[in-house]
Amino acid sequence: MPIFSKTRNTSILRFATSLALSTQNTEAQPYLTNQILSTTMPTNSAAWMLGPKQELQVKEAPYPKPGPGEIVVRNRAVAINPIDWILQSQGTAMAFGWIQYPFVFGNDVAGEVVQIGEQVTRLKVGDRVTGQAHSVDKLFNNSAYGGFQQYTILLERNTATIPETMSFESASVLPLAYATAAAGLFEKDQLNLEYPQLDAKATGKTVLVWGGSTSVGLSAIQLALAAGYEVISTSSPRNFDLLKSLGASEVFDYNDPKVVANVVMAMKGRTSAGALAIGEGSMFRCLDVLGRCKGDKHMAMATYPVPSHPKRFALLHTIYCFVTSMISITVKSKLRGITTSFVWGSVAHSPVGEAVYARFLPDALANGKFRAAPEPVVAGEGLEAIQGAIDLQKKGVSARKVVVSLK
Repeated sequence: MPIFSKTRNTSILRFATSLALSTQNTEAQPYLTNQILSTTMPTNSAAWMLGPKQELQVKEAPYPKPGPGEIVVRNRAVAINPIDWILQSQGTAMAFGWIQYPFVFGNDVAGEVVQIGEQVTRLKVGDRVTGQAHSVDKLFNNSAYGGFQQYTILLERNTATIPETMSFESASVLPLAYATAAAGLFEKDQLNLEYPQLDAKATGKTVLVWGGSTSVGLSAIQLALAAGYEVISTSSPRNFDLLKSLGASEVFDYNDPKVVANVVMAMKGRTSAGALAIGEGSMFRCLDVLGRCKGDKHMAMATYPVPSHPKRFALLHTIYCFVTSMISITVKSKLRGITTSFVWGSVAHSPVGEAVYARFLPDALANGKFRAAPEPVVAGEGLEAIQGAIDLQKKGVSARKVVVSLK
């Protein structure tokens, strides 16, 4: 296969785009790679999990075909999330019982659009994008939608274009965390905030984001600010400047024994818009704060009350911790007049997805109103590097996200 120069690649990209837009027949569309325009279907490979609690193995995978409202993306970078090592080490019994092996996991991808399905109107072949892969979603439950492969099906409504100046590695840190933050903030059964805009008016309300230096927290701070809300957050002191640079008005040390009292004091004179609880133990701290604030008293929980790294009897220990914690949360919330809900890390089936991915994120990234955060830590290149990246993520990273390049 001949290798073209960057100049010729640009011409090919423009030609592929115009050709894709000139026809309504998706079957006849060309396939675009970084090397050559061809009508030959590309080959695909994936990092498969062949069975429960097994390490990933790179093997051939079918090339995915997009349906209505879907696109195929040639992945250039994928990011790793805690859910990846949790599913690998503990299995799918508790939360994803519908999954059958072998299976392709992975939520966060960034790359180039190579094919579009019917009813796709906003995106075109050649666009640089980032989006959330949905293979584990019960309504999809299909490896073609998994991120850990060369070619992935994405939903147009859950995909955003990215600027030419943004690397794929940086863009790949966003999707799952961004969607989780958006769901917690904007879904009607969560905090139900106003949608983000480029020129939002101040609402006069304050959102508490507990765990602001997490991937979800960094997106939540920016989204809430873009929706017109003031943000108070927590993190370790070394991340204070980062959170303030993203728009948090005040940041408190979540390891400080007086942190609840300090946050309550900061909330005096402010009206609560609710709290987004992220991280182990965050739910109980948020309950303590909301119970002593005026305004909205709803807590959206982006983290389940389970142990981070159970060493023995993992499933039984996880179930025990979940049940006992939920009893405590339920009792405390009712006594304090607080409503609670768990956040599902997806906006695939909600109007929120279109609002945050299509109408807000592309322009916000382009003009600097939203930053891709945290910074990526590139753990390797190629599908073979994904298992090592999952192992690295399991050890823990702070204000960074583990990424694998797929050139």
